[in-house]
Amino acid sequence: MEALLAAVIGVLYGAGVYLMQRRNMVKFLIGLALLSHGANLLIFTAGGLTRGAPPLIPEHAGTPTSPHADPLPQALILTAIVISFAVLAFALVLFLRAYQTTGTDDLNDLRSTDT
Repeated sequence: MEALLAAVIGVLYGAGVYLMQRRNMVKFLIGLALLSHGANLLIFTAGGLTRGAPPLIPEHAGTPTSPHADPLPQALILTAIVISFAVLAFALVLFLRAYQTTGTDDLNDLRSTDT
């Protein structure tokens, strides 16, 4: 399962970086979204995959019984999802405003500050 997720992460990173190098704003945003999804999957895979074991400790047990899922990667991913969504929303609004001001979605045309 980890090998499949590693391949998916590689594809997401590759496609994200490729799209972010394009000159179109929409392709840049799609690449940014793919890159953030790849980062979330990377954190999830690095934390270890445990199937069918919740990250819960029985009421009277002092330590977690084996096997148990590590809740830290899940908490990190939830935080990363919120942050990546905020970055994507900010970039979308920024590009929309730039498009309204300049009238183009080509990133090479945005090099000068004169409009």
